[in-house]
Amino acid sequence: MANLERLQPQWLLPIRPSETLLTDHDLVHDGGQIVAILPRKTADQDYPQATCLPLPGKVLMPGLINCHGHAAMTLLRGYADDFKLMTWLNDYIWPAEAKWVNREFVEAGAWLAATEMVQSGTTCAADSYFYPESTVAGFAKVGVRSQVTTPILSFPSAWADSEQQYLDKSLNFFEWAVGRPNLTTGFAPHAPYTVSDTGFEQILRYSEDLDLTIHLHLHESQEEITLHQAENGNRPIARLQALGLINSRLQAVHMTDLTEIEIDQLAAAKVRIAHCPESNLKLASGICPTPRLLSSGIIVGLGTDGAASNNDLDMFQELRTAAMLAKLTTGDPTALDAFSALEMATIGGAKFLGLSDLIGSLEPGKAADMIAVDLSDIRHQPVYHPISQLAYTATGQDVTHTWVAGCLLYAERQHHSSDVAALTAEVAQWQTKIQGIS
Repeated sequence: MANLERLQPQWLLPIRPSETLLTDHDLVHDGGQIVAILPRKTADQDYPQATCLPLPGKVLMPGLINCHGHAAMTLLRGYADDFKLMTWLNDYIWPAEAKWVNREFVEAGAWLAATEMVQSGTTCAADSYFYPESTVAGFAKVGVRSQVTTPILSFPSAWADSEQQYLDKSLNFFEWAVGRPNLTTGFAPHAPYTVSDTGFEQILRYSEDLDLTIHLHLHESQEEITLHQAENGNRPIARLQALGLINSRLQAVHMTDLTEIEIDQLAAAKVRIAHCPESNLKLASGICPTPRLLSSGIIVGLGTDGAASNNDLDMFQELRTAAMLAKLTTGDPTALDAFSALEMATIGGAKFLGLSDLIGSLEPGKAADMIAVDLSDIRHQPVYHPISQLAYTATGQDVTHTWVAGCLLYAERQHHSSDVAALTAEVAQWQTKIQGIS
């Protein structure tokens, strides 16, 4: 226990047990794992040899989990704002990607995204984009935990020319990824309108053979559903149900338009859902019926989507927006209360990723993925209810420390793993290229 450390926050929010908030408690971690959570006086007796890190005025809580993003697209932050989804994709994003996306673009964008996420309290992110090895490389420069899934499309991109080539490259990536730390993988067929029935059937077969998840944009907007009905004669979920994809491997992203029958189908099949409230609002795509999904027993996590459609990766802002939308759409101020919103951003995200035995709560035996959030600033005063402050007042700028697997990546608002000066210079070079500045 050479690296035994005691963290000494003013408050400790473990998430499990539910709605528990501890004061004058220490968290002890060693070797990347949480060893104990116990009263400070007891820790003085039981772990006198541990290094102590006082965290006055701060809440220690699990790291936030971003269930959906496209890290490389952080290089396109603000590039094409204030458009509807299909216009944004067809007229701006896909042409830009066709021109600029390569291995170097993806690694730089992932590095930028991971640095921003760690700085704002996200310790684990689900990502899908071209050149997945480069995403892993960018994330590795910072140390963030991740699920990296491979895109499948029916048309060419910078990464592949055909559905079969996307599949072949995906299989190569999965083999390459075996044994790499803090990484899980899966398929990411883009959407029902960009993948053929044959493609979906192959993905389903491979996902069953290899025990992999399927991460899919689904029912993202009413426009998408209307177009699908015109072309296929049914709603996207009905088509996927017929193909066998509505199952427990499916991570369905967005889900802004759902019937009661569809919700029942999703619940019965144990489909998991990623809610991306701010991206959906900005693109005017719709609102996921989160309270109804949760009441049906469906696992719901939170995602930012890419910074090109958000335009930040701040999960504190995301969870607050999710809570406010739930209250507004139901007319019920108790819908998605403060603690429930924090659950969605932590243990809910861990369940979405199938990692709840490892992360999502602070419990002995789990990975030491943690953040410290400062509530001492004047804009937080007075602090009657720290849980409410975290949900309704805090932003990523209040995060002072971030650990992944016990490794301190960010401390006292300074990066320990990411070379921010080098990153800033590289991002500036990409901006110059994309803007055509001579």
